[in-house]
Amino acid sequence: MRSTLAALYAALVLAGLGAPPVWAQSGGHMMMMPDEMKWTDVPSLPPGAKISILEGPISEAVPFTFRLKFPANYQIAAHWHPAIEHVTVISGTFNLGTGDKLDNSKTVALSAGGVAIMQPRTPHFGWNKDETIVQVHGMGPWGISYINPADDPRKK
Repeated sequence: MRSTLAALYAALVLAGLGAPPVWAQSGGHMMMMPDEMKWTDVPSLPPGAKISILEGPISEAVPFTFRLKFPANYQIAAHWHPAIEHVTVISGTFNLGTGDKLDNSKTVALSAGGVAIMQPRTPHFGWNKDETIVQVHGMGPWGISYINPADDPRKK
């Protein structure tokens, strides 16, 4: 009896922590090599950034995953997102900081494998020296709101 209850408890814990809901929504597995990713411009970020959407759509209330490729010497002004954002550095070094204004001296340098988890509506900013690729995932819809509206490239 005790082992049956333990097994049931373990199964419930694993069910709660295990397979993400996207598996049920995707209808199957997806595998992709980096050279198969389609990169496009990102109107909501300063010119030069490219996006490859791996899972989404990012505009709906579903899990999303995308990669961003930033050219050398790229900066993203202070902004926030409506939902939690998980960022993993794939290559290069991405410098992230929190606050209402981009300040290169107040950032943490995240190298490949580094992770940042930004809570909803947390003002933050980023920059890099060399080409950098990051992977972003979370629950949509994804959006970006700039602290200073003049920094929003969609309004230029």
